[in-house]
Amino acid sequence: MDAVLEQVGPRLRAARRKRGWTLEDLATRAGVSPSTLSRLESGKRQASLELLLPLTRQLGIRIDDLLPASSADPRVRRAIERRDGMVIAPLTLEDSPVQTFKVIYPPSEKAPSPRIHDGYEWLYVLSGRVRLVLDEHEHLIERGEAAEFDTRLPHSLSATADGPAEVLSIFSAAGKRMHTYRAE
Repeated sequence: MDAVLEQVGPRLRAARRKRGWTLEDLATRAGVSPSTLSRLESGKRQASLELLLPLTRQLGIRIDDLLPASSADPRVRRAIERRDGMVIAPLTLEDSPVQTFKVIYPPSEKAPSPRIHDGYEWLYVLSGRVRLVLDEHEHLIERGEAAEFDTRLPHSLSATADGPAEVLSIFSAAGKRMHTYRAE
């Protein structure tokens, strides 16, 4: 918590300087002495609510603006799903505007039925071969290759019969909903 409080003074000074005010300008407007404000900005005086409220009001900022933003845990800790022989591992936070997944497709003799929905998809084959049926045309996507397409075209994805395929898939929000949730 001390590291958080140490940032109050420098942030207060930065807000004052941003307005082009001197210590005397802000101190007079807020009804505090210039020496008190100077000690607060330099960290020689501890910040109190009673002292900060008139200063932040005059600066047109919130007390929260003087505190560092709490950083959220950036690690993605979402459950892996298993469905229809596929393993689907989320690689982005749930509220990310674009969703990324690592998908392992099991070997398959034939392509599943094509689907259409709003959205856009990009994929990269990490291992194996992927059968992409797009608008009635079959494309074999090899390891190290990528593909992108508008999901409003009829499409399906599957591994070929010669083994599983591991893919990175990126979806727009609409594409993510269609691919990661079961139709009811």
